[in-house]
Amino acid sequence: MARDEFIEIKTTCARDCYDGCGMTVLKNQDGSVHRVVGDRDHDLSRGSLCGKCALAYNGVWRDPDVRLTTPLKRIGPKGDNRFEPVSWDDALSDIAGRLKSIVADQGPGNILSTHYTGTCSKIAGGFPDRFFNRLGATEVDPDTVCNNAGHVGLGYILGDSATGFDPATAKDAKVILVWGANPSASAPHFHKHWLPESGARIIVVDPIAHETAKAADVHLQIKPGSDAALAFGMAHVALRYSLLDFDYLAANAIGWDEVHDAVNDMTVERTAELTGLDPEVIVDVAMDYARGPSLMWLGQGMQRQKMGGNAFRACAMLCAATGNMGKPGAGISFLNGAGARGVKTGFVSGPQLAKEPRPVISHMDLADALLDDGRSSALICWNNNIMASSPEQNRLRQGLSRDDLFHVCVELFETDTTAYADYVLPAASFLEADDLMFPYFNYTVGAVAKAIEPPGEARSNQDIFRALAKTMGYDEPEFSETDAEIIDRILSQLPKSITFDELKALGTIRTHDDVQIPFADGKFPTPSGKIEIASAAAEADGHPRVPIAHADSATPAGRYRVLSPATKWTMNSSYANDAKVREQMEGAVCFIHPDDAGKDGINDGAEIELSNKQGTLALSAKITTDVTPGSLLVYKGQWPKFHDASAANVNVLNPGDKTDMGESCCVHGVEAELRVIG
Repeated sequence: MARDEFIEIKTTCARDCYDGCGMTVLKNQDGSVHRVVGDRDHDLSRGSLCGKCALAYNGVWRDPDVRLTTPLKRIGPKGDNRFEPVSWDDALSDIAGRLKSIVADQGPGNILSTHYTGTCSKIAGGFPDRFFNRLGATEVDPDTVCNNAGHVGLGYILGDSATGFDPATAKDAKVILVWGANPSASAPHFHKHWLPESGARIIVVDPIAHETAKAADVHLQIKPGSDAALAFGMAHVALRYSLLDFDYLAANAIGWDEVHDAVNDMTVERTAELTGLDPEVIVDVAMDYARGPSLMWLGQGMQRQKMGGNAFRACAMLCAATGNMGKPGAGISFLNGAGARGVKTGFVSGPQLAKEPRPVISHMDLADALLDDGRSSALICWNNNIMASSPEQNRLRQGLSRDDLFHVCVELFETDTTAYADYVLPAASFLEADDLMFPYFNYTVGAVAKAIEPPGEARSNQDIFRALAKTMGYDEPEFSETDAEIIDRILSQLPKSITFDELKALGTIRTHDDVQIPFADGKFPTPSGKIEIASAAAEADGHPRVPIAHADSATPAGRYRVLSPATKWTMNSSYANDAKVREQMEGAVCFIHPDDAGKDGINDGAEIELSNKQGTLALSAKITTDVTPGSLLVYKGQWPKFHDASAANVNVLNPGDKTDMGESCCVHGVEAELRVIG
């Protein structure tokens, strides 16, 4: 059939990705879906989807034989994955009764709510918290399994971690420094189009030679954990060659005098020693960045290390010291929230419904909490698959196996986590409900348009928690607010007037006609109103007053640093249950540097085992210079039940150590021993 013979519905990919791609659902005249493709009119996706989405959205995401289609009640031991269908009324009635009993006997804090980015659309990702705010349940902070160290670190120095440069200003940049991000996996269309078309010199800082690093003009393949030392070393070069912007510092920052000596002491030779980089390359890159105008893209991965918050402060210090802030072609970006576009969406989660501040714990403490019946009587898991994505996998499994833990999962599929649930409630995907998407890089908003009906009895996240709230007897008006009303409230705040129907026709729009330059007025939401290189707030919280020129110590002899970034075939653990996606993935593979392979007598394809106090993981060795000596690369995202015979993935090795700030995930600080098993 020709393209014009299909009914076309524009929508937006609502996944945990920088791109926020425009999509088109091609429907046959009878209403059935022919295929999901890229939106030809979208500035970024340009008619194509990334590989994982092209497969999954035309595979398991629309397969009624794989999707959950009716509420399920456990009838076998936890972990056996034995369930029977039940009605929504029976499931909600029993769940509400159990929750009310726990509230009466132990208090609402003994009910844990854990969620993450199963969908990043505003209503499906935010509305369920109305229920948990009203209930008073303990929040398992989703950012702690992802990026909280970066948020806290940037918060100290800039006062705002969710307002970054507008990618549209790349045309004005001479240098784009991609630090600890892998666009080829996590922003594939920015990797394919934005970076090469910018005309800027592309510099990548990363211990792993991923596709973006290999395509860059310069790849600084640093030793893991030496990012702050490199930032100080680059500042040293700028100081040495009179490239620091002292006028900008004097007008817009405080505390430079407190780091000056440390910058002066971080010589090129010392920087090279700590980072493993060529001294001449350090000088070349530092001078080019300092001359600017330069953009600095700070990736999620870089702050997932022991001193991740400090590393972010050091990078922001470098940005400020060189004056690469508040002007076209310059700036720093971790991510851009809806607030960066002048839109307040906090009301979606209904914070006013909380009668008192809710208890909050880190994902790093989740296994401990689930193993303690005094801290957890119930767990409600939505928008994430904790058995695939959270640390301490073996202990987490033990906690989920407790017979006295009442566990409810809201999911699209049967996962490693749903196997331990008492009830599994079938959720609709973003293709099956109206919503809005604010991608966390581009200054755009996209319509998430309902293109198909949910399979069977599946319901959207928001409808599930509306119904549960009603069953609990909650009658606050927030639970009666419709999706359409929420969408209208959000759209009414945009700088330009547009209705949801108009947005759906266009798919995605820029929220501003002109290029946005954050902090161009030199005003920062810090206590001083300036960039706080020296932060009294950080000091009061028990952190160093200023960033320090830190580099991690070498891994002890006999152990390796295990890095576990994203693969381009999954998004966290999403898509890894699609058979065609799994065919494209490397599988249970460990990448090892030739020097280490030779030292340990490891041949390509050898069967090896990684182990530490937390667990063991069997893998196949692949020898490559894509990793640095002393480090191993094992991609995250695999579902344990598909990964190996022991139903484990790389998180079985993760001890749940916390970063220096934000009680966040230190996953790139994991260490393990290696032995050949075959």
